[in-house]
Amino acid sequence: MSLAESDIDPYEHFRIGRNPDGTITRYMNLPRIKASLVASHGNPVVSKDLTLNPKNETRVRIYMPTTKLCSSNDDTRIPIIIFFAGSGWISTNWDTVLVHSQCSALTQEVHAIVVNVDYRIAPENRLPVQYEDAMDAVLWVRAQALDTNGEQWIREYGDISRCYLHGSSNGGNMVFFTALEATRMELEPLRIAGNIMNQPLFGGMERTNSEMQSIDDPSFPLCVQDMFWELSLPEGVDRDIWYCNPMVEGPYTSAISKLGRCLVIGFCGDALIDRHQEFVTMLVKHQVQIEAQFSNIGFHAIELIDRETANELVEIAKDFINKA
Repeated sequence: MSLAESDIDPYEHFRIGRNPDGTITRYMNLPRIKASLVASHGNPVVSKDLTLNPKNETRVRIYMPTTKLCSSNDDTRIPIIIFFAGSGWISTNWDTVLVHSQCSALTQEVHAIVVNVDYRIAPENRLPVQYEDAMDAVLWVRAQALDTNGEQWIREYGDISRCYLHGSSNGGNMVFFTALEATRMELEPLRIAGNIMNQPLFGGMERTNSEMQSIDDPSFPLCVQDMFWELSLPEGVDRDIWYCNPMVEGPYTSAISKLGRCLVIGFCGDALIDRHQEFVTMLVKHQVQIEAQFSNIGFHAIELIDRETANELVEIAKDFINKA
């Protein structure tokens, strides 16, 4: 599997260095923020960090609207959003300021509990361990709700019959494969009521037109897309493995028709737009209840640098959840 022909060095572009032992050094130092049980005046959301899987050293950050905590006469339970931040598979983004802000906005605007998942990253941990961590989070939410000593916010305020999987970029990929795995498991009384995939990261051996047009894209060049897959897929496989290309026949293909409501969000300036449209067409063929939102303006991960788009994506997710 070779990187796309380009004058761009994908490792320099993404500010990482490859080490002889197969690991990478990450030079990008994104601002991070700690969870806080104290709600600021402008952001009435509280959060806390908890252990997900001690063996794998994974965690979750839970967000809660303070209006729900402060209401003494409202016993209505609120939905739970299990969130997978985009990382290109290789960055630790779950506790960055950008992701924290996104999860806080979801919590406040949707009026929901958000469970932001810290999953293992590649190349130190290659696929499919990220899907295992995602399913750990689903089972963790179920366990907390059913345990009399479980996490208080989920146990006392969360509606596990209205759980939503939500992810961006490779997080959107994780939503799809986690939702498929969930169809094979007995999760009652937990129910996944919907799947939100924002610009899901997919690929394949055969280049699409939109990918070819992105060879020298300043924000998401084709060589960077190739690098993500080179570092994250199991060694010795190509990009037509199902983790990367859901269009090919895979172990869960027959389960696609069992997926619940799905929302796919894309932007016409995204190098992956052709794959997103093909993905939606595939879901329709499997008779999945699908809603697609494609914008003429925008590019991959635009919400990370454009606050207006980030706010619009929160509203789109809110509308999708409220329709249930």
